[in-house]
Amino acid sequence: MTQVSNKYDLEERTTVFAERIVDLCKRCPKNPVTIPILDQLIRSGTSIGANYCEANGASSKKDFNSKIFICKKESRETKYWLRLLGNALDDENLKQECRDLWKEAQEFNLIFSKIVSKKKVLNEN
Repeated sequence: MTQVSNKYDLEERTTVFAERIVDLCKRCPKNPVTIPILDQLIRSGTSIGANYCEANGASSKKDFNSKIFICKKESRETKYWLRLLGNALDDENLKQECRDLWKEAQEFNLIFSKIVSKKKVLNEN
């Protein structure tokens, strides 16, 4: 399992998270229950990092804020799909991996929520 050496490098951290999501999804059993969950999890889990990279290259403050808000929403959605996937799996190792990734998605949600709230406060002053 890949670990991020600098937990403050969000671009790297979100990229590693996306790679871990893809790796997990490749190892999960494919059946009528898991296939739609895996599809949605791949979309939301990889979108966090993609939108964070876009935010870093934003052309305006408005564009930056919009992309960060999407990161917040996608991290929240990813938690949802990880919970559903974990409940659909029988393999305890895969379930634990879902829990670990859920915790990372929760940290992303808190980080991006803080960025969004700071931007709102700065824009009000």
